[in-house]
Amino acid sequence: MKKKILKALLRIFMGWIFLWAFLDKLLGLGFTTEAGKSWLAGGSPTTGFLKFATHGPFASVFQGMAGNIFIDWIFMIGLLLIGLALILGIGMRMAVSTGSLLMLLMWLATIPPEHNPIVDEHLIYVLVLGILKIYHAGNDFGLNKQWSNTNLVRKYPFLQ
Repeated sequence: MKKKILKALLRIFMGWIFLWAFLDKLLGLGFTTEAGKSWLAGGSPTTGFLKFATHGPFASVFQGMAGNIFIDWIFMIGLLLIGLALILGIGMRMAVSTGSLLMLLMWLATIPPEHNPIVDEHLIYVLVLGILKIYHAGNDFGLNKQWSNTNLVRKYPFLQ
């Protein structure tokens, strides 16, 4: 029972990391996004990171994406859906894949990481997401079993 609780908490906390980033960028709650720069206030949720935090060999590629409306929408939809999927324990395959891709791209945008020559929180998050998938954490106090039995998921198994 302790393992199930730990897996569920790890899944929910990882989901909250994504969902919180979405909410802060959407509403400008003042943590990483000031109120006047929120998405709802007309700001770009990707510009700050892509324009000012990127460095290393791929910086120009990422900086070129800053403020692109398509990138903004994909990023925000991704944060929202990944966060909700992890918190609810549904669509774990998709949430882990897309969440890991997002974290790897953010890691690539900052090579080398600021406080360590190789490893930063983005890679740790990829590992945590992988652990959640391998140990079927969506089944522990989550809705994955019910989600997997829906007609939609049976028809489109990639949504698991």
